[in-house]
Amino acid sequence: MKHHHQGKLLSMVKFREIIRLYELGYNQTQIATSCVVARSTVQDYIRRAAAKCLSYEQLQSLNDKEAQALLGKHQSKPLQRDAIDFEAVHTELQSKGITLALLWQEGLDRQEWNLSYGQFCRRYNQWKGHHNLSMRQVHKAGEKLFVDYCGLTMRVRDPFTEEEHEAQIFVACLGASNYTFAEATPTQAIPHWLGSHQRALAFFGGVPHCIVPDNLKSGINSACRYEPELNRSYQEFAEHYGVAVIPTRVRRPRDKAKVEKAVQEVERQIIAPLRHEQFTSFSALNEAITLKLCQLNERTMQGYGMSRRQRFEQIEKSVLKPLPTYSFVLAQWKQATVNLDYHIEVEHHYYSVPYWFVRRKVSVKITEKLIEVLFENQRIAAHPRSSVPYRHTTLPEHMPPEHWAYKQQSKERFLAWAHRIGPQTLQQVEAIFKRKTYEEQAFRSISGVQHLATRYGPQRLEQAAQRANLFNLVGYQRLKSILKSNYDQLPQAPPESSVPPIQHDNLRGQDYYS
Repeated sequence: MKHHHQGKLLSMVKFREIIRLYELGYNQTQIATSCVVARSTVQDYIRRAAAKCLSYEQLQSLNDKEAQALLGKHQSKPLQRDAIDFEAVHTELQSKGITLALLWQEGLDRQEWNLSYGQFCRRYNQWKGHHNLSMRQVHKAGEKLFVDYCGLTMRVRDPFTEEEHEAQIFVACLGASNYTFAEATPTQAIPHWLGSHQRALAFFGGVPHCIVPDNLKSGINSACRYEPELNRSYQEFAEHYGVAVIPTRVRRPRDKAKVEKAVQEVERQIIAPLRHEQFTSFSALNEAITLKLCQLNERTMQGYGMSRRQRFEQIEKSVLKPLPTYSFVLAQWKQATVNLDYHIEVEHHYYSVPYWFVRRKVSVKITEKLIEVLFENQRIAAHPRSSVPYRHTTLPEHMPPEHWAYKQQSKERFLAWAHRIGPQTLQQVEAIFKRKTYEEQAFRSISGVQHLATRYGPQRLEQAAQRANLFNLVGYQRLKSILKSNYDQLPQAPPESSVPPIQHDNLRGQDYYS
C-alpha cells in the first residue's frame, strides 16, 4: 500500500474522513489503513485539529481553503532549513510545563513554519546533535539542585595552635542555569553537610523541587546518609524545605555530569587560583571563595552566550519555590528503650516518658535546647535539654499510680535485696534513695548496683560498698569505679579502739590508701 508522504498537502476529503473516524473511536492505525495514509500523517492532522478544537461537524461548515488556513496547511513558500531558531526553542523547553508540541503549535499559529510535528521534532533533534547537545540532559528550570564535594581540599592554618585543617569544598549547582554556590567547611559530617545546604538555598533565594547528591561519594563514609531511615536529619531537612532528595543512580554517568562539571569549574577557577594563599580562618577562606565564585557566575558560558547569573535571572529565579518562614533546626536522632523506671538516657541524663511505654523502643530527637521522645512517629514526651549528668528530669504525670502492679519494683524490694547482700550495701542503697526526689528515680542506679553483684559477686560488692561508705561516696558509678580498679581488694583501715596504734616507719597509714 502506497502511503501519503508526511508534509505534503492532504486532500480535505481525506482530512475530514480522518476526523470523522477519530470521533467514532477508531485508533490511528485503523484510520491510516482506511484512508491509505501514513499513521504519522493521521497523528499530525488529529493533533492540529485538537489544537484548534475543530470537530467533524465544524469542518463540514468550512470550505477547503478556510480549513487549510486554520490548520496551518495552506500553501506557502517553504522556509529555509536554518529558518527556525532552535536555540530559543531549547531555552524555552527548560521552563516547567513547556513541551515541543506546545512550541510547535505556537509556531504554526504565528505562521513561522508549516512543517508537521514529526518533522519539527526531527529538525530539533538534528540541531541538538550538531550543537553537541544530544548527550546533555535537558533540565527544567527550578527542578534540580545538584550537590557534592570537590575532590580537592584547601588548608586553613590556626595561627595560635599552628594546627592545619583540610577544608572541604561544598558545591551546589542548579540544573537549568548552571548557577553555582560553593563554600568551605571543616568536615563533611551531617551538621556541616546540611548547613551548606541551608546556605546554598539562601544564596539562590529559593528552593528547587529536588536535591540530587552524588550517591558514589561517601562524604561521611557511607552513602546511607541519603537513606531516610538511617539519616533522619537529612529527611527532616527535606521535609522542612519541601524538597525530595534523589541521589544519582549507580552506573548512570549522565546523572552525574552536571555536578561533576560544576565541581571541575570550582576546582579550576576557585581552588587552583587560591592554592598559594594562606588562610588563618574559615571565614577568611570563604570570603576569598565568594569573590572567585562571583567571577565564575559572571563569566559567559560557551554554547549559551550568557553568564550563569544572567541565565539564572532569565529562566530559573522566578520558578524557585519560596524559602520557609522559619529556619531549619538541626536535630540528632537516636533509638532508645524505655527503662523500668520509665526514663530514657541521653548523654548521661535521664528523661521521663509516660510509664506505659516501659520497655518500648522509642525515637529520641535531640536539639540544642529540647529533647523530644517519639513512639511510632507520635510525640509522647518533651523536656528542656539538661547538661547535668546522672540526674533525672521527671514529669509527675509520667509516673505510675501507687497501687499498680508495676510498683513491684518498689523501694522495699530493693532494700530487702540490699539487706541480703550486707549492711554496707544496704547503707549504699538507702543513701541512693535519699538523694532522689522520687523513689523511682533511684531504680535505674540500684539496678546497676544489682548488676555489679552479678558481675563481681556479693562479697566484692559488699567490700566496695564498705570502702565507698568510708569516704562518703554514693551511687552506682562510684561502686563500679572501685570494683573496676580493684580498690575493694585493698586492706581496710582497722576500726578505732582505745589501744593506741603502733607507730613505725614501715607501716602505712590510712591516708596512704585514700
